[in-house]
Formats: sequence, C-alpha cells, structure tokens
Amino acid sequence: MQDKIQKARDAIARAEKLLVFTGAGISKESGVPTFREADGLWEKFKAEDFATLDAFKRNPREVWKWYRERRALALKVKPNPAHYAVVRLEEAHEDFLVATQNIDNLHQRAGAKKVLELHGNIMHSYCMKCGHLVDESAGELPGEVPSCPCEDCDGLMRPKVVWFGEQLDPHDLERSFQFASECDCCIVIGTSGLVYPAAQIPFLARRNDATIIDVNPEPSAITPIADYFLAGPAGQIMPRLVEE
Repeated sequence: MQDKIQKARDAIARAEKLLVFTGAGISKESGVPTFREADGLWEKFKAEDFATLDAFKRNPREVWKWYRERRALALKVKPNPAHYAVVRLEEAHEDFLVATQNIDNLHQRAGAKKVLELHGNIMHSYCMKCGHLVDESAGELPGEVPSCPCEDCDGLMRPKVVWFGEQLDPHDLERSFQFASECDCCIVIGTSGLVYPAAQIPFLARRNDATIIDVNPEPSAITPIADYFLAGPAGQIMPRLVEE
C-alpha cells in the first residue's frame, strides 16, 4: 500500500490540472448517511415520496420536513480529514476543481473554493416561480413550507437539489466534463461510479490519459480504470496523499 500511495502522491505532485471527484463515501465518514448502501436512506424511505417534483407538489409539507431534518444533520456534522486534505490539494494546485455529487456543503465548510455541486446544495432553496435563490448555510432553517421572499411573488420555495427525473445543471455538467477531458490527474473519492451522468467524469479523464486514483473502502465501477486503487477510508488515505 505504501508504494502505491507514494506513486499516487508523485502523480498528484506532477499534475498541472488536478480534478477531485467525490461521492457519498467521503461524507459518510462525517456521519452523513448514504443513499444506496444497505443502511442507506433509500432503505428507510421511498425516493418517490421525498425526492421527486411530483412528491413535492403532492405534499410539500412532508418533503420540507424531511429536508429540514437532513439539513439539521448536515449542519451538525463536521468535515473530516479527507475534506481538509482536498483543501490542501486546492491550495497546492492553481488549476484545480472539485466536482462533487454531494449536497451537504462539507467541502465548502472545510475551506474549498473551487467546487462544482453537480446535484445541488441542501443548504440552498429557490422559488419555483421566479427562481429567487436563498442561502441558508448559516443555519437559518425555513418554516413549514417557505414561500418566496420577493415582493408580489407567491411562489413556493424548494430545496436546491436535483430530484429524480430532473436534469443536472447543464452549465455545471459541461464545465465538469470539460475539466475532466483536460486534466492530467483525477482523484476519485467515495463514489460507486454508478450514478450517471456524473459517473462519466472519471472515464472522460481516463480518455485523456489522466492518472486515475480511486480512494474507496471497496472496489467500485471506477476501480477497473484506475491506475491506483487505494483501499480504505478516505479520512485515512487522503491525508497520506497530501503529506509533504
């Protein structure tokens, strides 16, 4: 393992354009539940009841209650050593990007600035009528079913997350795809590699002959294309990758 970590570290040090692609695994170590694992959220809840536009139209009160609970949890937990290691990588590489599937805001709380949130941010809400955006990352949680604060607008606010059946933001998706197609090193942390279209990102980097480093407790769909598979918790592996 130490030899692979050293080689991966060397590839990171050589990289002129570094991409970090993260999934639920990096946040699980902070205490954020995943969705698809045996003890994940979709084992306890039905996606169609809480994570679709139809569910929100049917029962906005219940959907907002569920998201307020998840927001409260995301505010309670803290970034872990893997999040802080990613920040150190950003500080060391001018041409750098985090593309994350996570919506928990933990990368930003750790200090990361160059972050693309492909599936949204649970701390943000927007009006379904006029698009007004509200950032609640400071901790203020909305009421039962918040309405738009704009004068003369009676629209409902909804969480700024991508629900089932919705498209990812085309600008963010294109930007992440373009960066992946140009990077020379891609670190993949804590993702199954099964959720598309975001899962295309490491494969686009591979097509550009980028070095792929897969950090995961178990092999994933990314592992077969990885130059280095580093098995273990990201909170233990990532700090070793950024050692001086």
